Amino acid sequence: MITNAMTVDVEDYFHVNAFAKVIDRRQWDDFQPRVENNTHRILEAFAAADVKATFFVLGWVAQRQPELIRRIASEGHEIACHGLTHELVYNQTPEIFRDETVTAKKILEDIVGTRVRGYRASTYSITRRSMWAMDILEELGFDYDSSVFPIRHDVYGMPDASRFPYRTPSGKMLEVPLSTIDFAGARLPCSGGGYFRLLPYGVFRWMLQRLNGVDKQPGVFYFHPWEVDPGQPRVPNASWKSNFRHYTNLAATAGRLATLLREFKWDRMDRVFLSGAA
Repeated sequence: MITNAMTVDVEDYFHVNAFAKVIDRRQWDDFQPRVENNTHRILEAFAAADVKATFFVLGWVAQRQPELIRRIASEGHEIACHGLTHELVYNQTPEIFRDETVTAKKILEDIVGTRVRGYRASTYSITRRSMWAMDILEELGFDYDSSVFPIRHDVYGMPDASRFPYRTPSGKMLEVPLSTIDFAGARLPCSGGGYFRLLPYGVFRWMLQRLNGVDKQPGVFYFHPWEVDPGQPRVPNASWKSNFRHYTNLAATAGRLATLLREFKWDRMDRVFLSGAA
């Protein structure tokens, strides 16, 4: 069996881009955090399935939950960077992006005492508008990035990007795109998140099996702690599209995840994609 990469984007429900128009970042500390308990549940599920994963941790969360980050690392999972404030990269200047990434990386490295090798942008917001971010990530010493989603989407995506891992032009960093398949003239996402919740599980399983069996490529699966939390508060005044994307099938995620962990082989990003990973 091909080993796929299991990843978790560690952020809380009020951090998501879908609610950015109705929740000001200055209000985040007013919300009761749920990310800690949800992440503990995920760690228990991974332990039961004997799976190691990569956790892309938001710096804002790490500042407030350092013991949670230490637990993740102590159980053998990889700690990677998810930025500091969950701002879309293409809405930032290069200077702000650099400063925030430096800060987030240092927070994580100070907590776990090891070098952070991987990065993932909030909402996959490294697009053609923000390719300058790759140079900054290289400058800051990241070994790989997993921010490019080679599909069309209203918020993110580079549909003309490679579907499979590739080196940046300098050769210093590996880009590991989110997983897709090409089928019947269409490009279909098979990498998790809302797609995992919205599609029937059998369809998702077929797509990942096709990626492994036909393309002979490892998949990259992602989800968020809030996706295993059907009891989370409802955010008022959000649009119907945001509500649909965020809340649909939350109650099914944990069960589907348990099946996915059992039916496929999983490991950390660094061990799947970087030779000689510790």
